Amino acid sequence: MRLFNQNFRARRNSAPKRCILVLMALAKRSSSKSGRGKHVRRSVTLPPKIAKQVETLAKKRDLSDNRVLVELIEQGIEARQQKEKAFFQLAERFRGADDPEQVRKLGDQLGRFVFGE
Repeated sequence: MRLFNQNFRARRNSAPKRCILVLMALAKRSSSKSGRGKHVRRSVTLPPKIAKQVETLAKKRDLSDNRVLVELIEQGIEARQQKEKAFFQLAERFRGADDPEQVRKLGDQLGRFVFGE
């Protein structure tokens, strides 16, 4: 067993271009009455450039790499939800528009939303 552990460590440390971080993400527990979430362990492989940025952010903010990753993921999920909400609000305005000029402008905005600029 000792030989296995030594070989594993040697192989793990011999891949400097790859960074593997373990992410503890919060998952909601449907059966929990206390409101506490259960931590779920996930293994995430990051490109070296991203891993360096995470490390830099963690050092600047005096947080662990793990905490920075969780915050970034939470912010990304929130941003996506806001973008989706904005899209549906725009679609609703488009459907309710009567003026042909407003319909054209809202249609153009929807197109940019879907296909980019």
